[in-house]
Amino acid sequence: MSISNDAVTELIQTRLPDAQITVQGDGYKYQAEVISASFQGLSKVKRHQVIYAAVSEAISSGQLHALTIVAYTPEEKAAL
Repeated sequence: MSISNDAVTELIQTRLPDAQITVQGDGYKYQAEVISASFQGLSKVKRHQVIYAAVSEAISSGQLHALTIVAYTPEEKAAL
């Protein structure tokens, strides 16, 4: 049983309500781009930990197998 892109987005949004989130996936592998001011001052590892905490239940249940994360502050994303 896999999870939809929208469901992954909702899980992350619950943890980071201010975030702009884009999730792409095929039912097995997913990629999430998360842009949030909450990431200000956090290392890349800490940002990923916040996102993984939001989806941990889906990972534990086997619904979400592989998640690639790209996490930016709004300023970092604007600078790209």
